[in-house]
Amino acid sequence: MSGEFWQQPVDSGGIPVSGEQFDAIVVGAGPGGCSTAGHLAQQGKKVLLIDKAIFPRNKICGDAVGGKSLSIVKSLGVKERLEQTPHLRVTGIVFSSPNQARVRIPLPEEDVEKLEAGYVVPRIQFDWLLFERVQKLVRDAGGSIIQGGEVREIIHNEDEDKSAIGVGVRIGGREGEMREFFAPWTVGSGGYQCPVMRNVLKEIHKEEIVDKKHYCASYREYWTGIKGCPAKTGDIEIHLVDGINPGYFWIFPTGAEGEANVGIGMVLTHLSKRKDKLKAMQSNIIANHPMFKERFAEAKIVEGSGAGWQLPFGSPRKKAKLQPRRNFSNGVLLVGDAASLVDPASGEGVGNALISGKIAAKHIVENRGGIEYQNELWGMLGGELTNSFGLQKMYQRTWLLNMLIKRAMKKPKIVELMADSIASKEEQAKLHSKWYLFKTVFL
Repeated sequence: MSGEFWQQPVDSGGIPVSGEQFDAIVVGAGPGGCSTAGHLAQQGKKVLLIDKAIFPRNKICGDAVGGKSLSIVKSLGVKERLEQTPHLRVTGIVFSSPNQARVRIPLPEEDVEKLEAGYVVPRIQFDWLLFERVQKLVRDAGGSIIQGGEVREIIHNEDEDKSAIGVGVRIGGREGEMREFFAPWTVGSGGYQCPVMRNVLKEIHKEEIVDKKHYCASYREYWTGIKGCPAKTGDIEIHLVDGINPGYFWIFPTGAEGEANVGIGMVLTHLSKRKDKLKAMQSNIIANHPMFKERFAEAKIVEGSGAGWQLPFGSPRKKAKLQPRRNFSNGVLLVGDAASLVDPASGEGVGNALISGKIAAKHIVENRGGIEYQNELWGMLGGELTNSFGLQKMYQRTWLLNMLIKRAMKKPKIVELMADSIASKEEQAKLHSKWYLFKTVFL
């Protein structure tokens, strides 16, 4: 196979016969689903992995793959091959404040040297690499793959506990045939519109799916010819532009000179108060903002690349018994965006999806209860997500952002704090401690 091999179809074998039994059914073959299925297969479990699309398929995203993703990508046997394909190796993050002050935060040198600081890689490429590897693991362990399969029904037993025991899948489009498959565990990993998630929250437990305080709308485009976009190695950019708080405008170079994923995101509660839409806001920033209009003067949008989606944040909900929201039911576990695990400050979700998939696989192998999965998941990610929610709220304080970044330009200790916060949730917590910030900025 030559050229851009991730643009090629993936031969994932035949479709199983209706009625076949598995150890687990995983609905959605993005990072969370592939992590779950891959780790289960590595433990010898018979898995059915289903995706409604046929690979290669695009996924609307900012394309950032954080450093904590890479150990899991490596354990699944994907990291080395990924590094042989075009990508940006991230060495730092450029922040700008609403008053246009800018500061560069270098990522930890040790992580950069070990190639563990993070990448920007288009999701069509990243997901293909992950899926192509995992489908081999699944099939080698006796499992099966269905591409182009739409889960239309979650099958429950007739007992009082209403445990999920299987799924009904339509194969081959609207006129395709329905087949049923069965397993003691079903994993929902189909993103923010996952049918398994909807069944668990809306139909079984009658719980809220969308809380606008904890959801973000995002829009992205690919551009070429942008001035100041590095090739292969460099910085990603997060701009806290006046008027779109809490949210930000991003420029994530893809690794080719002058090319980037360019996007904008805003919390739904704030977006609902605006008359203009994200696409219009982004067009205005690119065309008129003093920091960007010259950089984009000769740039061109990649035709057809504009698309929007929603991000379900992992921020803690007030008075909720289960944080960030329910992620299990009898016989069901939810992972990734279906579990509402997107970082509320950065918008990055790939890392938490991969981690949640690994944890879900462990609980299935050990046949442990769903509440134990929920508790372990929040125990591992809750501190970081809570801190990030604090940072997101800080984004709304324009005066504080302006002062912090302006002072950081002159005071290395603040840059050091911000750099450490990227690698450590304990350090991150200090960024929204009023007393610590006062001491750092003024003393």
